[in-house]
Amino acid sequence: MPGTIHNDRWISLQEVCDYLGVKRHTVMRWIDQRGMPASKVGKLWRFKTVDIDEWIKKGGASDEREVIK
Repeated sequence: MPGTIHNDRWISLQEVCDYLGVKRHTVMRWIDQRGMPASKVGKLWRFKTVDIDEWIKKGGASDEREVIK
């Protein structure tokens, strides 16, 4: 069950960067422009890995741009 505990806890911005292998700027852009699931606690961003995994599976981090109509 250690995986369940890990998936259930909130992780920091730095941890999500390490988890995904991207820079802080990329994560902040994804939050702002692509609806990456995140919660702000005071001044700090927090993330659930299960939500991040689901967002990625649905194409949230895809390089394809949506056509704005």
